[in-house]
Amino acid sequence: MSKERKIYTKEFRLMSVELSNTRSDLSALARELDISPALLYRWRKEYSKKQWSSFPGNGNLILSEAEQELARLK
Repeated sequence: MSKERKIYTKEFRLMSVELSNTRSDLSALARELDISPALLYRWRKEYSKKQWSSFPGNGNLILSEAEQELARLK
């Protein structure tokens, strides 16, 4: 049987990213948080690219005003 997919809250993801910025051993931190190191690296990458709009949840995208206008016009 397949495992049930875990869902992490935005707050947990932000806390994980903030902790990862203060730690040197990310693998140990990932073990403490019970997540894979690859997931932690992915969250860090997403946060570094779009800080205020990262982790919108449930596949939703947070668009800039220009992107919203373009979507509305389409």
